[in-house]
Amino acid sequence: MALKVAAFYQFAALPDFRALRAPLHALCARRGLKGSVLLAHEGINGTLAGPPEEIDALIEEFQHGVLFGGRLDNLELKYSVAAEMPFGRLKVRLKKEIVTLGDPLADPTRQVGTYVDAAEWNALIAADDVLVLDTRNAFEVAMGTFEGARDPAIASFGQFKDFTARELDPAKHRRIAMFCTGGIRCEKASAHLLAHGFAEVYHLKGGILRYLEQIPKSESRWRGECFVFDERVSLGHGLRERSPRMKVVADE
Repeated sequence: MALKVAAFYQFAALPDFRALRAPLHALCARRGLKGSVLLAHEGINGTLAGPPEEIDALIEEFQHGVLFGGRLDNLELKYSVAAEMPFGRLKVRLKKEIVTLGDPLADPTRQVGTYVDAAEWNALIAADDVLVLDTRNAFEVAMGTFEGARDPAIASFGQFKDFTARELDPAKHRRIAMFCTGGIRCEKASAHLLAHGFAEVYHLKGGILRYLEQIPKSESRWRGECFVFDERVSLGHGLRERSPRMKVVADE
């Protein structure tokens, strides 16, 4: 039976995130799930795999159960399948940020860029006055990216703020469209740009994964494969597994 893989995140106030770690780990373990979940004061970020009914039950608990008390009622969710378990074990970790940028001014609960649905993305990035920006690291970009996108040539997302300070200018780059794997890095990246004077910032809602799920290959401006942080390594259009399995080495 194919396994269901859920990638999810939400920026939400979780001041009790440390106390949530043990019961969340126990809940996932009882359901036979494996993968990785990050908890921080600013929210949750993770990818888990397991039997479809157990994944569905966990998401129901996230959204409506007592553990999070209704605080995860706006989860960004993406589903895919795996022929084999793509994770070796279950990890629930505590972090300062659910995606590490290191800019206290970048607060997605206060402001983020304008979301652009997959169906509208092609028209936006085709505009001559739009800088298309890949927010992922060099390892991921090398596997695939959108036509004409600028590669920030970073080794980890934490270096993105250094790239923007060095290479981008609010007066020159008036319209920026950015993308990442599932959307979470763009939440922080767009908040960072807005906090530092960039006026018009867009990001692909649901990230590359949502685009590959919804846009037919015949209409796609995506080239290559999309790296994912599990043993499937990468996904193609329709979120199908594409590459032989190998060790995951890229930065989250």
